Parts: sequence; C-alpha cells; structure tokens
Amino acid sequence: MQLNCIIVDDEPLAIKLLKNFVERTPFLELKGSYLDPMDALTHLTDEIHLVFLDINMPGITGLELGKLIPKPTRIIYTTAYKEYAFESYEVEALDYLLKPISYSKFLNAVTRAKVYFEQQLAASKVDSSIPSVPVEDKDYIFVKCEFKQVRIDLDKILFVSGMRDYVRIHLKGEKIPVTALSTMKAIEEKLKEPRFMRVHRSYIVAMDKIESVERNCISIAGEVIPISLANQDHFFELMK
Repeated sequence: MQLNCIIVDDEPLAIKLLKNFVERTPFLELKGSYLDPMDALTHLTDEIHLVFLDINMPGITGLELGKLIPKPTRIIYTTAYKEYAFESYEVEALDYLLKPISYSKFLNAVTRAKVYFEQQLAASKVDSSIPSVPVEDKDYIFVKCEFKQVRIDLDKILFVSGMRDYVRIHLKGEKIPVTALSTMKAIEEKLKEPRFMRVHRSYIVAMDKIESVERNCISIAGEVIPISLANQDHFFELMK
C-alpha cells in the first residue's frame, strides 16, 4: 500500500532530512513540505495518509495543530524534546520520533503506519461485505474489534461511551466493555431511536435500561451519564 505524506517543520534542515528518508522508502510518496503549519493545514486533503509534524513551532504548536487535522489522516510527531512524548499520545499520534532521527527509527515508525492503514483498508472491505439490514429488522449489530467482526446483541447493550476513534459498548452481565473501532456517529446510525438515544456527544443509552433520572443525569447499572443541554428536551419527550 502506498502512503501519501506531508512534512511540517519550521526548520529547513529537518525538512531536508525527512525528505531524504521519504525518498528512500518505497511505499511513501511526498505530497508537500511546509515551514508554516497553518499553510500545511490549508493544503491538507483526504488523500494524505501521514503528516510528519514537528511539535515546537512558533505561532501554533504541533500538538495544537494535531487537534485540527481531520481523520483519516494520522500523525507521526517529530521533536527534539522528549517531554512532549506523553502529550503526543494524548492526541492519538501513530508514533513519536525524537530528533536527531535515524533512518532505522523512521523506517520502523512508517512501517507500523503502513500496517495500520492496511488493517483499516481490510476492515472496511469486511464491513462492505456484510449485508446492510435495517436495525429494526434484527436484534444484533456487528462491530469491529481488533481484527474481527464481533456480534453484539441489542438487548444486552446498557450504554455506549465514545473515545474519539473508538467506542466502548457496555453490556449487561459483563464487567469489561467491548472496545470497538468506530465513531459515535457510526454506532448511532446502528442504534436507532426510540430503543436507543444519544444523550450526549460521548454517550448513547438503551432507553429500557435506564434505572433513574435525576438532575439531568441518567443512572444505568451504577453508572451516572449526563444528558447534554441540547438533548434534554428530546430525551424527556422520548421518555413519555
């Protein structure tokens, strides 16, 4: 699989080094390099798989810029400051390279990135091979869990909590939730009202599993789930 990439760094020598590394790597294709991070953002398209992004830049840091980069583009951070490592993973970077960067470490990082995108592509093909059946006509859904499709029975779902690229599906009788590779929007499309409702940007609840509602908070299986202000009117109307 060929990966399209761009480089964002305020140091011309750092860009020159990374350009050389990209040229030496057969499955990488450089689509641009930028000294100005905001210029890079305006040229970013869905065709870009990877951004090699410096962290310590004037005006806007790489960590701040990383939060603005839309999916499915992923980030490999490059920096001379190892104290940024933890923060880089908080924005779910694919990898973190500490300057001065050797080609061997660069190659390890981009190889892992290649495996990641190949897995994403394989999972999408599996998704498209599963017949689309309206949720009203079935009592289960399938979700991507690591490298397989896992069946989830609708009557076992208590609630779903979101974590950016992943969701946790909390099930009746199970202590550990199922972690699935999905967005909240995608799960919401499978879990239709009135049986389920998205009560918050990070939560979808099974309406028949609600134990109590107090002060705009829902209680399900000992968990307290907030109802966002934007969803309160619709939620209480659905409860009637």
